[in-house]
Amino acid sequence: MFVAGLVGVTVVVVGLGAFTGTALRLVPLLVFLPSIVSGLGTVQQTALASVWVVLVVTASVASLGGDLGANLVATGFTAVFGVLSVLGCRYRVGREQEIDRLRSAAAALQRQILRPLPLRTGQVAVDGMYQPVEEDTMVGGDMYEVIARRDRTRVLIADVQGKGLSAIGTAFAVLSAFREAAYRETTLVDVVNALENAVLRHNAFAVETGEPERFVTALVLDIGPEQVEAVNCGHIAPYLVHDGRAGQVPLGEPAVPLGLAGLTTEARRGAWFAFPPGATVLLCTDGVTEARDPAGSFYPLEERLRAWARIPSIQLAETLSTDLHNFTGAAPPDDIAVLTLRR
Repeated sequence: MFVAGLVGVTVVVVGLGAFTGTALRLVPLLVFLPSIVSGLGTVQQTALASVWVVLVVTASVASLGGDLGANLVATGFTAVFGVLSVLGCRYRVGREQEIDRLRSAAAALQRQILRPLPLRTGQVAVDGMYQPVEEDTMVGGDMYEVIARRDRTRVLIADVQGKGLSAIGTAFAVLSAFREAAYRETTLVDVVNALENAVLRHNAFAVETGEPERFVTALVLDIGPEQVEAVNCGHIAPYLVHDGRAGQVPLGEPAVPLGLAGLTTEARRGAWFAFPPGATVLLCTDGVTEARDPAGSFYPLEERLRAWARIPSIQLAETLSTDLHNFTGAAPPDDIAVLTLRR
């Protein structure tokens, strides 16, 4: 296919030049062909295009006659431009490989830091999926954690604003704070306050090192024997699936994201909702709700959950993952984290 395209472009340029009598002016335009290939193709393809163009230009200027010195200059310039195109392609490919390695390493680091699923506590069985994006500018900062604390289970799902290694650093700061505070603090609001302080400390350090400050949307749950307390910091509210029905839990107006408490005078408060036996709570990040199909429509999560309300809870995350991929028709443009909590 590549060779056919190379020959095709050459035939068009040479043929047009011969037909219009302007071959002496049109053929040298082929010198830019290797540079085009260098921006899109491999080093081998760029080298092949460079050699091909040198041969075509040499043959063309020789057949057209003219001053020998000018012909040698044209051929020499074509050869030099081809060599530069190959070197440029090598640099581009090397940079792309380096970026791919960084993306993969960052995504692997995220997977190692996050607790593997599924898992079980005394109150809930937890399953889900985590898909970090490696094809974007950089991976993002979605995170989750589950901590068993005596007769209760505390759960965190959060999403750091922005992408890149600095976003992952913020995510690690929040995770570390939650893993300590979930055991130490008596109330859920105190846990959230500890997360707020962790983000503020991390942002202060980021300013000193020239990194951007970031905020974090988070949903923190405290699951008891019958009810769940939730503190929503600008995150997507949970969905409850039970007895053939599904819908988003009404938690009221969410509080500001972590890191932005100084912008409001309202303190964060908990909200309670029932979590009966046999029910499933689904938590997710905006990689799910903001996914779009090729026509630009958002993924209808609540509508899908209503249709799946009677499927076994253990299949819910896998069903969602498959349907989301079919809906978007491509790899997701953002990180995706989903947790299903079953009594």
